[in-house]
Formats: sequence, C-alpha cells, structure tokens
Amino acid sequence: MANIPVIVIQIVHIDGPLKGEIQEFSDAEISIGRYPECHVRFPKDLRIVSRLHAKIVREGNRFMLTNKSNNLTYLNGKPIQVQGEAYLKSGDWLMFAQGGPKVSFLTKIEEGQRLEEAKKHDEFNVCVQKKQIPLVIRYGPTLQQFKNLPITIGKSPNCDFTIDHPSVLDQHVQLFFDQGRYWVKDLTGRQSVLINNQPINIKAPLNPDNQMALSNQGPTFVFLGDGRLNEIKSDRFSF
Repeated sequence: MANIPVIVIQIVHIDGPLKGEIQEFSDAEISIGRYPECHVRFPKDLRIVSRLHAKIVREGNRFMLTNKSNNLTYLNGKPIQVQGEAYLKSGDWLMFAQGGPKVSFLTKIEEGQRLEEAKKHDEFNVCVQKKQIPLVIRYGPTLQQFKNLPITIGKSPNCDFTIDHPSVLDQHVQLFFDQGRYWVKDLTGRQSVLINNQPINIKAPLNPDNQMALSNQGPTFVFLGDGRLNEIKSDRFSF
C-alpha cells in the first residue's frame, strides 16, 4: 500500500530573535507565542508578542491562521484583528505585532510512514520524571495548585487530584512535564482520554487552547498555557 503523503509546515524565521531558524511541524494545530508550551516559542521577555499570539489550524489541505493577540498579526503586511482568520498559502509571510518578529510560511510533502515513525520516536523519548514545575487545576469551585510534577488524577483518594465523576476511574490520568512541554498520560488502558475530541495513544503533549476530556462523558478541561487547566463548563470560575 502506498504511503499517504503528509503536508509538513515549515516556519522560517526571517527577522527577530529566532532569525535563521527553520522549524517543521506536522501537527493539526500549531500555537505561536511566549507560552513555554507553544510550538513556535519566542523569548518570554519579548513582550510585544502575546503569550498565545496566534494559531495555525489545518483544515484538510488548507491552513487557517487565527490571530489571538490585541497586538495583531500581519499577513503579508495586512493586519488581522483579534479572533480574525485568514487562509495561508505557501510563501506567505507573517509578522507578530507591528515591528515584531517575522516568519515565512512554507509547506512541503512528506511520506506518511516516515513522519509517523519520527513522531513515535519523539513520544518514546519522553520521560516521566519528578520536576519542580507549577500546575494549577480548576474543577468547579475547587482550585488546587501543585509545585511538582508528575501528579495523578482519578477517583481514588490516593490521587493527587481527586474527581468524583461516574466516568473517572480510580487512577485515570497522569500529568507530567518533559522537553519543555506539559504532557498527559492515559492510565485507563482504554484510550479514554481525548484531546480535541481525539483519543490519545497512551501519552500526548498539551498545547495552549487544547481541550482535554477524561472521557466522552467528561469532565473536560481547557489548557490555558503556563500550566493552567480549567474545567470548561465552569467558566464562571475561570482564572
């Protein structure tokens, strides 16, 4: 059977602190900003760039740019307003805020099998180790802060964060930090945990604005970046 071609995004930094770097992504969604979890991550002291400045989301064979910043994102010199969207084509250039860093958006075709092998290799190298890194979870009116990872979430009182929900098992999910990113590990053995409505295969990274559901029946959280998880249906308790 022929390998399915996969479109790979290339972000070529043409101006700014990352000038000269070329980043490649095959993810369905790419986040850009100062959050440590962003795919394209700018220095935290580059305040002109927002913590979550923009996103690029794949829609079939097209790519949609969404501006998330009050400082705007510029597509070929044209400003895109907050929550404004525009389709990208290979060769477009983007500027994050007026006078901010510039990148070129390019696409290329890779063989699906080779790309999947590389992805599995990256996930295999992720290690669950104790690290001093903050995490804040909001579930209903409950707000709990952690200073060290990993932590476990489940129905059991032995878990670091206990959730009394009919779809949550005693040991349901583990959250940890590695390679500069927050990760989620499914402990159910049933692929119960979903990110953006897609079941994960044992473990997966969390990116800003990702929705993490512990099951098809919930509960569901949104990852806000900077180690913050907020239950979606409890917006009245939002950070």
